[in-house]
Amino acid sequence: MNTIKKYLGLFWIVVAVSTYSVLLKTSIAQINAKLTADTIIQWSIFAIIFLPIAIGLVIFGWLAWKGAYEQLPVSSEEVKD
Repeated sequence: MNTIKKYLGLFWIVVAVSTYSVLLKTSIAQINAKLTADTIIQWSIFAIIFLPIAIGLVIFGWLAWKGAYEQLPVSSEEVKD
């Protein structure tokens, strides 16, 4: 199961980077196709809103790849420091 978690970590990194690159390509193409203020604002907001989501997926994937989720607590008593 830990091996699956590690490889899913890589999967999330690839998904985050690829979807954000597709979003940027699409936004640039849409802005160049119709150069108006509302189009620029709309696609800029899409790119700005999705950036923290993509960064979070990359961080999650990196932690999974490094093995941070290998031993998850089963009960709340295991969480105590």
